[in-house]
Amino acid sequence: MSRHVAIVTDSTAYLPPQTMERHGIVAVPLTVVLGDQAFEEGTDISARSLALALQKRRSVTTSRPSPETFAAAYRTAAQDGATGIVSLHLSAELSGTYDAALLAAKEAPVPVRVVDTGMVAMALGFCAVAAAEAAESAGSPDEAVAAAEKRAAGTSAYFYVDTLDYLRRGGRIGAAQALFGSALAVKPLLELEGGRIELREKVRTASKAIARLEEIVAERAGAAPVDVAVHHLAAPERAAALADRLRERVPGLADLHVSEVGAVIGAHTGPGLLGVVVSAR
Repeated sequence: MSRHVAIVTDSTAYLPPQTMERHGIVAVPLTVVLGDQAFEEGTDISARSLALALQKRRSVTTSRPSPETFAAAYRTAAQDGATGIVSLHLSAELSGTYDAALLAAKEAPVPVRVVDTGMVAMALGFCAVAAAEAAESAGSPDEAVAAAEKRAAGTSAYFYVDTLDYLRRGGRIGAAQALFGSALAVKPLLELEGGRIELREKVRTASKAIARLEEIVAERAGAAPVDVAVHHLAAPERAAALADRLRERVPGLADLHVSEVGAVIGAHTGPGLLGVVVSAR
């Protein structure tokens, strides 16, 4: 399908492949460095391999795509007939991906609007789909950006992790917060706030933390139409059970996605992650 406005995102959107294909969305991969080897997220390394490496306490870091990688994606979109590109990315507070896209946009053969959504995972994915739907309705780049920003404004993301150590190592949460959580042996509940991962609540046990996560999501969703995504890392049964309970508790549920996060987010959260994204339609 020809499209005047092309939609580009990055691999941390974790959109289902069929959704990307249906809307013509391109995801530029971030990189995971395992020991002395670099892998592209989504093609070269699986989340399960990443979880195993983390459990063995191997060195794992992540890096943004290079500006040239973005430039290649923009050139391809232009060659395929795009007259404009909207490039939507994970929070600039969490990654340099947005900055790399900005650099590439300056040399692109067609105008590129680069957007820091302030989101990550399917919170970013829902924004990319909203932009693509606007573009498919003959929308301009400005209209596609507006659709993504509207979706972002109505989207919340909450996370349970077994430990804050991985987030602390990657600099995604303050050392003081991580130390406080470890000292009290609490199970942290986190949320995405202002593009940053913030500690929302501290709960004494894993089971109570997951039950509280469910309550928070149900309260946030209310009765209005919402899409929900349940993410996990190396915890498929836990994620499936949570998704089943949310089906019962969220009366306005439209679409529900359950998926394992990729290696980039997994490297910063560790095995046992449960995340829930709530996005108003």
